[in-house]
Amino acid sequence: MSGQNEHGSAYFEKMLNIIDVGVHLIDREGITIFYNDKMAETDGLKREQVVGKNFFELFPSLTNDTSTFMKVLQTGIELREKIQTYVSVTGKRITTINSTYPLLENGEIIGALEVAKDITSIVHLHDQILDLRHQIYESPSKDKKITSTARYHFSDLIGSNEAFLQTISFAKKASRTSSPVLICGPTGTGKELVAQSIHNAGARRSRLFIAQNCAAVPNELMEGIMFGTARGAFTGAIDRAGLFEQANGGTLLLDELNSLDLVLQAKLLRVLQDGLVRRVGGTKEQQVDVRIITAMNIDPKEALDKGLLRSDLFYRLNVVNLTLPPLAERKEDIPILTNHFIDTFNDLFGMKITGIAPAAMQRLLDYHWPGNIRELSHAIESTYNMMELECEIIEEAHLPASIAGNNALRMEQQVEKSMISRGLTDKVKQLEKEAIVNALTHHQYNITLTAQALGIKRQALQYKLNRYGIVRKP
Repeated sequence: MSGQNEHGSAYFEKMLNIIDVGVHLIDREGITIFYNDKMAETDGLKREQVVGKNFFELFPSLTNDTSTFMKVLQTGIELREKIQTYVSVTGKRITTINSTYPLLENGEIIGALEVAKDITSIVHLHDQILDLRHQIYESPSKDKKITSTARYHFSDLIGSNEAFLQTISFAKKASRTSSPVLICGPTGTGKELVAQSIHNAGARRSRLFIAQNCAAVPNELMEGIMFGTARGAFTGAIDRAGLFEQANGGTLLLDELNSLDLVLQAKLLRVLQDGLVRRVGGTKEQQVDVRIITAMNIDPKEALDKGLLRSDLFYRLNVVNLTLPPLAERKEDIPILTNHFIDTFNDLFGMKITGIAPAAMQRLLDYHWPGNIRELSHAIESTYNMMELECEIIEEAHLPASIAGNNALRMEQQVEKSMISRGLTDKVKQLEKEAIVNALTHHQYNITLTAQALGIKRQALQYKLNRYGIVRKP
């Protein structure tokens, strides 16, 4: 029987070392009993360094007040999904989301088990973004006009579809006020482009436009990002303005609102109602003047029915409702958008594509476009990578297989068709390659100067360098 127990224990330990979350077990005195491989990887320590050692010896930055482990040992109450930032004995700074549980025997606490998910890299990335925004917010020119970060205008929104044009007409009218706007539409239909256009057409155009995807940030971090943090709010917290403070006077776009935690939705509603923001861990409230634009990629009714969106928040945000139709419902716009993307990628790749063959266009019209306009843009960009530099027309054979189907035969026919002119083409390529190499050598491989000398953009030059396999000689 004891042999079976040992076998089961070994199997259980092996399983805990395979899973992709950290597992740490300590006894009542804070001595580590178990520490799995993922936890060791997260902390930058070896298991043998930790097992049998006191918790505070290895993580000196934590205290009885800041450690989730210690709080559970003291109270006997489990903690779920708490953020903790700490420094290991090696000096590595780590941020995890912890769920910590007390271990009881006959009603007595004998230890605690912690399951931790490493979010250090995510926190670091968002800290960099927030610090950049904070620098803008704290800059001496913050009371002056700030160049808007919104690049798109209504003139950039292309199409002739009646439903699309009606939505844009409503959006233009909404730009005259500061009322909340809710933009709905499938992923890839251009919701942020519409939001930026509303901002740039309104009175806030000279102030900041900030976009935040609610699905891209763990809920545990989102509160601090939205409302800011006060020093000491949690381990590692510093005084930092949140999105509302940074966007003060401007526009804040909250994309994929339905991914925002319901508790945060309640706090967001309060800010919308009274315009007051309090940083996490802070005591002071600050008045902010921010235009809120929200976006969702599912129908609001579906979000309400599934409990993903608070009804009171929805009614507060749904002052102006804009719905963008999917590309499959505006097929008449595909030729217009295709020509627009051809112009864009001609400039980017330094090529001279003049149009698209009728058969290829028919393929685009027949496709169902689950990724909408974004997918169409990527499809046209893909064709540029499939074409020879001398090509002027996008053919069926150049389209992605997902759109054109099995185009192997068409590609072969295209190659055979071009064999007659291949000799001249090769000579043209060789001359172009030599011209690029000579210009690079003359300008000591300075990409900017070389591109200027050749009369093309940096991106186009980079594309040609990759196409010809030109690398800097050692």
